[in-house]
Amino acid sequence: MRGLEHTVGGRPHLPQHQQHEPEQETCLTEKLSQRNVQPVFNAVYKTMSVQSALTLLSLALILGASGAEWSMNYIQQEICALNGSTVFMNGTFTHPEQLTVKKSFWAIDPVKNVEPNDLSKDPNYSGRVENLIDKRKFYLKLSNVTKKDEHRYCFRIITNEPDQKWLGKPEVTLQVTELHVESPGEVTEGESAVLTCKTTCSLTDPTFIWYKDGRPLTTEMIQKNQQLHLQTVSSEDAGSYSCAVRGSEHLPSTAQTLRVRHPPKNVSVSISPSGGIVEGSSVTLTCSSDGDPPVENYTWFKGSSSVGTGGTYSIPNISSEDSGEYTCQSRNELGERRSTAVSLNVLYPLRNVSVSISSSGEMVSLTCSGDGYPPVEIYTWFKEGGDSPVGSGHSYVPLQSGSYYCQAQNQHGAQRSAAVSVLIKEFPSAALHAGVGIGCVLLFFIIITLFFFIRSRNRRRRSQIKEEFSMRTVYAAISPISVPGDAAGHSSEDEESLYANVLQLRTEELPRKTSFSGATMEEKLREDDALYAKITFHSSAPANRYDEDMVEDPSALYSTVQRTA
Repeated sequence: MRGLEHTVGGRPHLPQHQQHEPEQETCLTEKLSQRNVQPVFNAVYKTMSVQSALTLLSLALILGASGAEWSMNYIQQEICALNGSTVFMNGTFTHPEQLTVKKSFWAIDPVKNVEPNDLSKDPNYSGRVENLIDKRKFYLKLSNVTKKDEHRYCFRIITNEPDQKWLGKPEVTLQVTELHVESPGEVTEGESAVLTCKTTCSLTDPTFIWYKDGRPLTTEMIQKNQQLHLQTVSSEDAGSYSCAVRGSEHLPSTAQTLRVRHPPKNVSVSISPSGGIVEGSSVTLTCSSDGDPPVENYTWFKGSSSVGTGGTYSIPNISSEDSGEYTCQSRNELGERRSTAVSLNVLYPLRNVSVSISSSGEMVSLTCSGDGYPPVEIYTWFKEGGDSPVGSGHSYVPLQSGSYYCQAQNQHGAQRSAAVSVLIKEFPSAALHAGVGIGCVLLFFIIITLFFFIRSRNRRRRSQIKEEFSMRTVYAAISPISVPGDAAGHSSEDEESLYANVLQLRTEELPRKTSFSGATMEEKLREDDALYAKITFHSSAPANRYDEDMVEDPSALYSTVQRTA
C-alpha cells in the first residue's frame, strides 16, 4: 500500500518490472492488512503466471505480518501561523514490539528515494528547532517562523533494523501570514467606516485587538470578528489603525492611516513677538487651523473690517492706530471657521495732554487728560512760578488765581500740558467772619424770641382757664322758715335748722369748651344740677330769741356757697 516503507532482506523478489523500489521514501498512513493486499493480488493474478502469483502472495503476507502494528497520526495537518510566532507540531505513533526506535527527527518536503535530512541540522533552522519524543508521542517546536518556513513537515523514525525506517504521511503543511489592515483610506466627517484585519490563511480561533495610534481602542468601538466599525466618523477618528491577535500582541499588523475629511477646526491666531509691542516695531500675526483637506485661504479682520489675506499678516512700523481686535477666517472646500479675537495693544508714550476747566457757582475745577498706552498712571498739578506740585489726581480745585498745568505719566514717559489761567473771586476774611457772626446772633435771637412767645402764650392760656373757674360762683338764697311751736319741743338739742335751695348759676354765660382735668366746663357743671346746703345754728336761747332776731332783720338771709375744685 502507498504510505508504507518496508524493506525485506533475503526475501523472494518480484520480476524486475514488478519489484518495489528498495528504501522507497513514503509516509505511513495506516496499517497494512490482508484486505489491503487482496486488491493488489487480484490485479496481478490476471497478468502473471501461477508461480509468480504465489511469490507475490507470499511477499504480501510477510509484509502484512511485519507491518500490522505500525501507525502514525498528526494532531493537526494544516497550520496557519503569524509571521514571527512559534509553531508546535505533534502527533502519536506505534511500532512492532520487537523493534526499537534508535533515531527520530523532523524533515521537510520528502522526496522519493532520497533520504531526508534532519531539520535540526539545517543551517536555516539552526537554533529554532526543538525535536521532542516521549514514548509514543512526538513534538516539533519551531520558533520565529517566516515565509521561508512554509513547507511540508513529516516525522522520520529509524529502528534497530536497517530496513525498518518510517516516515509519516501525509505531511503537516505550514503557512505563515502577516496581519494586514484593510481600510477605506478616507471618509468624510459624519459618514461610517469599516476596517478589516486580514490574513492570507485562517488562524485558529483568533481574537482580534485593535489599536489607534498605538493605543488599544476602548469597548465603545464596535468590533465584529475581524472588523472594526466606526459609526458617524468625526475628525477625532482620524489616525493610524493596526490590529493584533490576543496572545500575540507583540506581533501587530502594519498601521494603516484613516483620513477623515472635515471643515477647518481649532482656528487660532498667534502674535509675534509676544509680550509688549512698542510703537514703531514690526508685528506678525499667524493663523493656524486643522482641516482636511488643508485650508485653502485665510482672511484677516480687524473688528469687522477685512485687512488682509494669507496665513500670516504683518504690520511693519506699527502705530497706536493699529491697536484693536484681530481675527482670521480659514476656509477649505468643506466649509469655513473664524478664530476667536486676539487683542493687539501697541505701547506708546503719552501725547495730547491737556487741561479742561469747569465751574460750579464760585468753585472752579481743573481736569487733566492724555492719550497713551498703558493709560496714565500719575497726574501731578503745578502752578506756574512754583517748583513744587500743588496737587495730584485726575482733577484739581485751585484756591488761588493763577496759571496751572498738569503733568501726566505712564511707564513710557511723562508729558505736561499747556498752562491755563484761573481767576478766583476772593472775599475779605474780616467781612466773612462778620457775616458769619451776625448770622449766628440773629439765629440766637430768633430762638429766644420763639421761646418767650411760646411761654407767654402758655401763661395766658392758664390764666384764662383760671378766670373761667373763678366765675363759677353759686349764690343761695336762704329764706327763714317758720318753725311751729310744737316742733321746738321735739328737738332735744335745741338746734335750729335752716334749709336753703342752692341755685345753679346760668351756664350759658360760661365758655362752651374749657379744659379742666380732661373734661369740658359744661360737662362739669352738668354734674351738679342742684346743690343743697343745710345750715344749722346752735343756740342756748329760747325759741323766741330766734323770732326776735328775725324781727330785727326781716329781710332774707343770703349765703354764698363757693364750689371748690
